[in-house]
Amino acid sequence: MAAKKTTDYPAKQRQINEDIANGTFRPCYLIYGDEAYLRIQNKDKLKKALLGSADSMNMSHYEGAGLNPLEIIDMAETLPFFAERRVIVIENSGFFKNGCPELAEYLKKPSESTAFLFVESAVDKRKDMYKAVHKTGLDICCETPDETMLSKWIISKLGADGKRIAPRTIAYLLTRVGTDMSNLVNEMEKLVCYTADRAEITEADVDAVCANWLSSRIFEMTDAIVVKNQKKAMDIYYDLLALKTAPEQILALIARQFNLLLITKELVDKGKSAEVASAIALPPFIASKYVGWAKGYSRKALKDAIDMCLESDAAVKSGKLDHTISVEMIIVKSTVR
Repeated sequence: MAAKKTTDYPAKQRQINEDIANGTFRPCYLIYGDEAYLRIQNKDKLKKALLGSADSMNMSHYEGAGLNPLEIIDMAETLPFFAERRVIVIENSGFFKNGCPELAEYLKKPSESTAFLFVESAVDKRKDMYKAVHKTGLDICCETPDETMLSKWIISKLGADGKRIAPRTIAYLLTRVGTDMSNLVNEMEKLVCYTADRAEITEADVDAVCANWLSSRIFEMTDAIVVKNQKKAMDIYYDLLALKTAPEQILALIARQFNLLLITKELVDKGKSAEVASAIALPPFIASKYVGWAKGYSRKALKDAIDMCLESDAAVKSGKLDHTISVEMIIVKSTVR
């Protein structure tokens, strides 16, 4: 779950709303950050406002790496056709990570009849392009909100559909489906439809209609670790990070997996394979997988793996190790054949 953090997003959002309300726009806007939902919302809102009632022929859209900055500058110098301004939208260009001296220089004194709208997932604030937009226009960082802000947003979105949801249910929803806002919108739409005329959304409703894809993906990763498929485990781990899954949550589940394997190993060694399912509280068909996996480990190896997880957690909490890197190290060490 997203950690509580300081952000200027609300203040920048108000500035954008004021620009739109007053009809007084800056020469350029930069929308960036890891929350795709907020990037898209701000991009669409600004693009519509900047274009106004003008024909779409006054909007140029560029996307991807390898763009020609001189071509973009030529377009910026082209007068709009029977409209107040020309709008140039540039997405995922890499200009804000690699730099673009020609465009950065142009933005110091751009055409008064052209507005730029840049949309990037990540930026380097040391680069010329970021400095140019920061000085001339407005940049807004769209990060995943913390738990408090996400809760307010969920309450507001569901409230608009006449629904209520308790804080505990919100926490359960976030644990089940993650903090990606686009995914949350889809899940909330399903909850609204499922509850029909009933106002209160409960944990039972979340269980009924919200796919538990987050937990499934995490368990798929831990399964890959157990069978020592390092590439698959690392690929899933990076996917989970992209979905803003907390590394500490992943670490806890890896430790749990090894603990379940240790319980299984001890029972199997005592000739009590039939008791595994009830001991680890999992269905028999899943317990049978653990029985098979446990045969590939010694009890010492499993205890060492659990100790490694505990030591890693302690190192992170003491500030000696980064949480993301700590999980990477555990995956690598646990999947060495």
